[in-house]
Amino acid sequence: MATAPKESENAIGLEEIHMERQEPTKGQKTFTVEEAVETIGFGKFHIMLFLIMGSTGVAEAMEIMLIAVVSPLIRCEWQLQDWQVALVTTMVFFGYMVFSIVLGLLADRYGRWKILLLSFLWASYFSLLTSFAPSYIWFVFLRAMVGGGVSGHTQGLIIKTEFLPTKYRGYMLPLSQVFWLVGSLLIIGLGSVVNPTIGWRWLIRIASIPGILLILVFKFIPESARYNVSKGNMSAALATLQKIAKMNGAVMPEGTLRETAKERRGRFKDLIHPKYRRTTLQIWIIWLGIAFAYYGVILASAELLERDLVCGSAAPLVQNPGSDSEESHSPCYCRLFGPPAYQTMIISTVGEIALNPLNILGINVLGRRLSLCITMGCTALFFLLLNICTSSTGVTGFLFMLRALVSANFNTIYIYTAEVYPTTMRALGMGTSGALCRVGAMVAPFISQVLMSASFIGALCLFSSVCIVCAISAFTLPIETKGRALQVCI
Repeated sequence: MATAPKESENAIGLEEIHMERQEPTKGQKTFTVEEAVETIGFGKFHIMLFLIMGSTGVAEAMEIMLIAVVSPLIRCEWQLQDWQVALVTTMVFFGYMVFSIVLGLLADRYGRWKILLLSFLWASYFSLLTSFAPSYIWFVFLRAMVGGGVSGHTQGLIIKTEFLPTKYRGYMLPLSQVFWLVGSLLIIGLGSVVNPTIGWRWLIRIASIPGILLILVFKFIPESARYNVSKGNMSAALATLQKIAKMNGAVMPEGTLRETAKERRGRFKDLIHPKYRRTTLQIWIIWLGIAFAYYGVILASAELLERDLVCGSAAPLVQNPGSDSEESHSPCYCRLFGPPAYQTMIISTVGEIALNPLNILGINVLGRRLSLCITMGCTALFFLLLNICTSSTGVTGFLFMLRALVSANFNTIYIYTAEVYPTTMRALGMGTSGALCRVGAMVAPFISQVLMSASFIGALCLFSSVCIVCAISAFTLPIETKGRALQVCI
């Protein structure tokens, strides 16, 4: 007898669920999230979204570029050899690679916003711990944990992509590179002041501040409406869209929000579904090659400056204290950056936005595939030009152009990957691509910091060859996403 009320309650509950999810009556107007986003258009919400989510690039750049700035100091403090210095960067990207897959899977299941917040808390915590590392082993382990946390910052890009109208994605997403540039310049500038005075440990502590501050403003950004609809949470998605429309002073489409067909979420086998198999494999090749080239350029720049390998340089770019003793030829000898070296790093880093206008034009006029093919081909050429014997000014110019090109490559592949996959697997697609990207980043230190010392031209030819392979892969991608609406499901 006691079960009757319970059964009645269950029946009522099931009826409510059925009523909530029933199909719209015939003739009733409906709209999708895609249609709502396009109707609402661009406005105040998107500016706030751009500033907050874009700023995740500042925190990420400071944590990643930090290694290039502190490498000479930890080499000196712990008397490290070349391979040990390279291993630090490799382990950072190993952590990034492992967590990219895990966090991408979790984001497709539990939401982009939650994983983004978790990744910032994780990265900030371990970054602060790194500043207290008592030994080289602890430093490597803690930086690997930081890399794992930073991998989740990609969710900020996905949230931006899923809220932006189609015609604005090709313009706004490349502009986010400005935030990465700010973070890179900030860590180099801080390094030039903090390293010689209060030391690299305080530099790490200061570098963690932007990430901590961003955690406090994430509450102003809602969960992706596309994600909520794909999970069947229609009320949350509708509330988010209405809030955006109110902020933008726009009107929502008429009718009710239409729910898409339910699909299992974030499965690895979806990435190699016949519809996406070739695209996925080629994207992985491109991500791996771009990261290999990008971090190769950054670390090669630091290596050139630290070892004063500039051909025809009139003056040394590094502070080389002490006489030309036997110690100075040791692989563990301290070679600290001087002011000219920091200046060269700043100039070459500014190159990351030098081609931004042309990159944006190419992405929106030529399309994602052809634009990426051209910039990858030019990257291969400039790697070879770096071998030309020239002055420090000439080397700075080549590094400037290389940084501009590798940055353009990253801009384009980020946009393409976020656009080509449907909502049900977008975060997983970005996560797995990010993981393959870090494989390239893990190999780059040993080419830039170890092989380059043995064979300069050999290292440059290897970088150039990889870029040529990526250019071919980009040109032959089967899907062009220019002007294409974001897909919801396979």
